[in-house]
Amino acid sequence: MAPFSAKPEDPNAPVIPFDLVDAPTQRLYAVAIYIGLNAWRFYDYFKLIQDDADSLWLFLKWAAIDGVFIYGLPGMKIPWMEWSNVTITVLFLLHAFVDGILMFRIPIPIEAWLVASARIVYDRELAVSERRVNPANILRNSSHILGKHIIHILPEGSAMLNPDKQPLCLDSSQSSALLPIRINQTNPISIELLRIDLDTNQNDTISISAKQIRALKKQAEKSLPKHDTTSPRYLQLPVKRAGLYRLQKVVDESKLEVQRRLSDTLVVACPRASVAVADLNKCKGELSNLIIEVYGTPPLKIKYSRTINRMDSGFFFQSIQPENLVSPLMGQRTSGALVTLADIDVSWARLHHIKVPLNESLGTSGDWRYLIDEVHDACGNVANYTQRNDDGEPVTSKGNHLEQIFNVRERPIARVPSHDSQCSLKVARGKSKTFPITIESQGRGRVDPPYQLSYKFTPIADLPSSGEHVPGAKIEHVDVRDLRHEPAIQLPGLYSLKTISSEYCPGEVMEPSSCLLENSPEPDLSISFEPITDHCAGNSVGLQVGLDLIGTPPFKLFYDIHRKGSKAVIQKIEDIGNLRHQLQLRPEEAGHYTYRFRNLVDDIYGSHSLASKNLVLEQDVKPPASAQFVEQKPFTTACIEKHAEFDVRLQGESPWRLEYALIHRGKRTTSEIANITNEIYTLKTDRLENGGEYGLALVSVRDKSGCKILLDQEARIDVRPTKPKASFGLLEGKREALTLEGRKIDLPIKLTGQSPWYVSYRRSGSTTGTTMAALLHKNDKLEVEQDGIYELVAVDDHFCEGAVDDNAREFEVKWIPRPKISIAESGVVERAQEKYVKKEVCEEDEDAIEVNFKGTPPYNVKYEQRLHSQKGSKSLSNKEFTAGLGVASIRMETAQAGLMEYKFSELGDYLYDHDPRKHESLVIQQRVNPRPTAGFAVPGKTYKYCKEQDVGDEVIPIALQGIPPFYLEIGIKHHSSIRPEVVRIPNIETNNYDFRVPSRVLALGNHVVSIRKVRDAPGCQRKWDFDGPHVPVAVADAPSISPLDSRDDFCVGDRISYLLSGTQPFNIFYTFEGMDRKATSSSTNFRRIAEKPGNFTITAVTDRHSDCKARTEITKIIHELPSVRVSKGRTLEVDIHEGGEAEILFEFWGSPPFEFTYTRSTTARKGKKPQVLETKSEVSHEHTKFVRTSEEGTYEVIAIKDQFCAFSTHKAQGGRDKQSSQKLLQL
Repeated sequence: MAPFSAKPEDPNAPVIPFDLVDAPTQRLYAVAIYIGLNAWRFYDYFKLIQDDADSLWLFLKWAAIDGVFIYGLPGMKIPWMEWSNVTITVLFLLHAFVDGILMFRIPIPIEAWLVASARIVYDRELAVSERRVNPANILRNSSHILGKHIIHILPEGSAMLNPDKQPLCLDSSQSSALLPIRINQTNPISIELLRIDLDTNQNDTISISAKQIRALKKQAEKSLPKHDTTSPRYLQLPVKRAGLYRLQKVVDESKLEVQRRLSDTLVVACPRASVAVADLNKCKGELSNLIIEVYGTPPLKIKYSRTINRMDSGFFFQSIQPENLVSPLMGQRTSGALVTLADIDVSWARLHHIKVPLNESLGTSGDWRYLIDEVHDACGNVANYTQRNDDGEPVTSKGNHLEQIFNVRERPIARVPSHDSQCSLKVARGKSKTFPITIESQGRGRVDPPYQLSYKFTPIADLPSSGEHVPGAKIEHVDVRDLRHEPAIQLPGLYSLKTISSEYCPGEVMEPSSCLLENSPEPDLSISFEPITDHCAGNSVGLQVGLDLIGTPPFKLFYDIHRKGSKAVIQKIEDIGNLRHQLQLRPEEAGHYTYRFRNLVDDIYGSHSLASKNLVLEQDVKPPASAQFVEQKPFTTACIEKHAEFDVRLQGESPWRLEYALIHRGKRTTSEIANITNEIYTLKTDRLENGGEYGLALVSVRDKSGCKILLDQEARIDVRPTKPKASFGLLEGKREALTLEGRKIDLPIKLTGQSPWYVSYRRSGSTTGTTMAALLHKNDKLEVEQDGIYELVAVDDHFCEGAVDDNAREFEVKWIPRPKISIAESGVVERAQEKYVKKEVCEEDEDAIEVNFKGTPPYNVKYEQRLHSQKGSKSLSNKEFTAGLGVASIRMETAQAGLMEYKFSELGDYLYDHDPRKHESLVIQQRVNPRPTAGFAVPGKTYKYCKEQDVGDEVIPIALQGIPPFYLEIGIKHHSSIRPEVVRIPNIETNNYDFRVPSRVLALGNHVVSIRKVRDAPGCQRKWDFDGPHVPVAVADAPSISPLDSRDDFCVGDRISYLLSGTQPFNIFYTFEGMDRKATSSSTNFRRIAEKPGNFTITAVTDRHSDCKARTEITKIIHELPSVRVSKGRTLEVDIHEGGEAEILFEFWGSPPFEFTYTRSTTARKGKKPQVLETKSEVSHEHTKFVRTSEEGTYEVIAIKDQFCAFSTHKAQGGRDKQSSQKLLQL
């Protein structure tokens, strides 16, 4: 069985096969569906207008339907309906745009679009001949200005050598130079150049053949546009020898010699320069001694740059030339010739070698760099040795012959540091010491090591009395690697610096420069002593030791003190500043003492042992009785009427008897205490009854020996003069305070005494009792947060108990009351239960109510405004305002009729924010009655009357709404009057009224009858000032016509306009070209364009309302536009030579005099617009005029004006003059 194979499906096959429904039928169905969808779309649009449905939903609905249809239709594969993706997207966006316009009801000026589109395709106006014409054909008639006159000036040929004075030179890198020859308006076949050799002054002739000239000219034309045949050509002739070149002869194709402009050109050796090599290291203050060698044609200029420590500065040398140089390049050239053939001497143009010395003082240390930047010769050739990188920064050449770098070194300065005029050093025997030297630089820079020093030395034994060096003193030379390795000196004597130098530069030795070195003696000590005896008891109490020292002060003496029976050895150090010293040894306790002197230290040798000298002293000591305060500076503070206490240390043998004195205000009270057995005794004074400063003096003491020892110890006691006190201070002059409810407040409190204080207080009515506060300042504050009366109970300071001031122990705190709102009852406001009811008011009438506030302004108020309308609907709005005073006026809402309710829900003032827990709402109600309305039963009708008929017979029905009876005011205004006539109608008992217009208020013309005011029974009224209900009333007469322009003369292309009065449409009868014509106007304006010249006369006019025909005779004269022809209306080209003249003919048609404007412009070239060179105006009283000129260009007229009319090609329109369309030309 053969295998079954399925036929592949065609991807381009339609969804519905053509054998089922053919292609044209499918297209018909698609179009029918599209038309049905659009019908549905417009049905939704009109339903949207009537029902005011949701626009956004309908827009989304139709955007979705259009998207499904437009994107789905190509998928059906119907022929001619398979569009590209771009086409489908554009169609969908267009449909979405139309959906947005329809569903969002966006107004479209379709009529204006149609009119504008029609004007683009068909722009026609009615002419005086009652046929439609195109205004552009009349206004843009180019036949009024015809002809051109073109004048050409024939050029003359010329040739010139190097017209731009380009400098030319040759060197090793540039073996040839291009010598430019400019040819203008000529085609040479032979050129001869004269060359003068710069070294030999010999001349030779260089001939350029026609073949070479063609090749050079072809090369020159490559840089010019192909169509450019008039611009000069520059032939670039290569030359390889230096010399002076002159253009000697040029012959063109006509075998005639071309005019030459004398211009000598020099081809010289290129300038160059170099720097002679010099020493690279210099000392500050020396000269640079630099030489720059310059080669070139003088006079030369050189530009070099000098860099000092990377700071750049540029310099120029002008007029570098040999002596007695005479060169034509130095002065101002009056001609192009540099030499004459009769006396040829070009030695001044040869290559010269000039040396330029640079001697600058090197006053700054650091790196000095000289670099040659540019060399200029007399011809203008420049050798530039400085290049630029991508960032525009200079990059110098690497040639060593172009730059010279100096390293300018600082000179060293040496001195010996000393506080006085001469340095003095001391050293131990056999030891050495560094020679103190300070090395600096003369400037801000530094001097780097190594250094070479030399100094003189004279031994101390050989120094004369003058202290100077002896003749033949020894000179030492020392190399110093750095300042940390100063030279060492050992032998005593005078050392003086002589010279100093660095590696590169000699230096200078400054004062002080000398130092004296001495050997100090070794330290030693010898002592002498005598005992210190108590004169009362006769006992030894200490030793007076005399110390004689040898060495260099200051000294330190180390010795030990040992008391017999004690294991401890007390080590002491005595600082001694001189060679003689007294030392007192007075132990405080009795016993046998041994004093041993161990070591002695001086400033040079250090520690020296005294053990070999066995310097030991012994003594039995019994010190006398004494007493002193334990504290070094005894002082205490005491409260008044209290005791003071001090600790006293007693010495000697117990028991003791102590005598002391208490001193106060000049009085001295002495007391004595016996049988004291303790070495530390607490001395307690009597009660101190008075405040102030007391002195407690220890007078004398006796111990067991009975000897009375006088004492000089004293202590000070500061007794507080008063007890500490506490009292409330004042706030704004009183002990009362107003504060916000619940806010903390600081009560001022005054304290005397010493910080800190502990204050007890209580609040009246409080159940918590007494409160204690710790305060630190004399004028402090108590923080409270409750209202009431606060009372101080007690106070203590840091030392003493205090008291409270009875006159200032209380302080009262009051709360500021919260804001309140109220309304005063009056004849227009009454209270009904919990609400206020205000008198009824009419809709849209202005009404307000005054609200009173209590508190601190400004007041912040929020209230709810509720409306219960007569239709049963309700609305709520929240409002707020700020009142700056205690009274505020609130505007009542009367825009809608119904019951209005105002509820004040929130209230705050300057001090308090709104608190809903403590606020009482205030409610006000007011009824707003609706205003009555009135209107005409048939508002669009026009009531017509004729002047000859009786007026006032036709009635105008008026419909009224409200509560009768009504009062009505009607205004009747004529179109020519400013104020209307007012008719007042009272007591209208029904809602319909037939109004009869009084005959006294009607006149010929149009009237407007409008309702001005209506009032109903409750007193509510409605007034219309401008746009009230109104109907037109026309009192007609025979129609009339009047011109809008008072002038009688018009031009072809002008529009003649008239104003019609009557009832449109109008019939206008007129004559033109001897024929009677009739026109119809559907508006009050009648306008015709002047198509051709002639007399245009209006004879009669009728309107639709009146059968009478108004006779008139209004005549307007239409004049033809003026015309001008240049050169008989043709384009005439004339060639003249420079200096010649041409004659231009102008012919005119119209009413003289003629005023015309013509231009001279460049000759038109292909692809370029001519450029206007000048514009002139002329006047002619005849119909022809000749103008002579010698200027090249195209002459053509752009504007013409005669006695009545004007025409211009710039505006492309005829008619009246632009500046004065109402006046005739007056000449």
